[in-house]
Parts: sequence; C-alpha cells; structure tokens
Amino acid sequence: MEKNLVAYCGLYCGACPRYKKGKCTGCRENEKLGWCGIRTCNREKGFHNCAECPETAFRACSLVHNGMSRFFAMVFNSDRDACVARIREVGAEAFAGEREAAGLHTIRRK
Repeated sequence: MEKNLVAYCGLYCGACPRYKKGKCTGCRENEKLGWCGIRTCNREKGFHNCAECPETAFRACSLVHNGMSRFFAMVFNSDRDACVARIREVGAEAFAGEREAAGLHTIRRK
C-alpha cells in the first residue's frame, strides 16, 4: 500500500470518498492546506506523520487535540489517536493496507 496516502494526522486518504472521486489530492499534495497546523508541524519537523512525534509530545499536542480536531472527529467518526497508535504499532505501510482492506480512511471512534 502507498504510505504516502497516510495523512500527516494519521488518517488514510486512499479510502476517503473525496480522494477516490478525485475531489481531493490529499494533504501532501494540496498546497491550499496551509491553514492546517498539523501539516505545517510535520513538514517543519520532517515527520511523515504524527506517529513519528515522541508519544509524550503527541499526547500533549494542541494541534491534534483542539476544538477543531474534536469537531472533525465527531463529523467523520474518526479517532486520530487510535490511528497514530496503530501506525506506531505496525508502520505506515501496513496501516495503509489495513485501512484499504477495510475501506475506511480512519479507525472509528468507540
């Protein structure tokens, strides 16, 4: 699977309906996403995604754990913490494969 389809925040673009319909290029290619602090942070630090950030820093990250992120998590029923934890456990490529096989861009919130 294409690990570059794992977004900076840990979601999997390859199974996103907008990406699949060609309505989104994903956050790595979309230069209009300058507003995304998570994308900016990962690029500045040279991380492929938030899973590469030290766990203590990720848990306290105000970019990932803010009101806007909670809103998106609710709307998309996504659990970025679980996605990042899974990426850390199996790696980005295996995570992409799992999400592709499940047909889901995220791990669902419980």
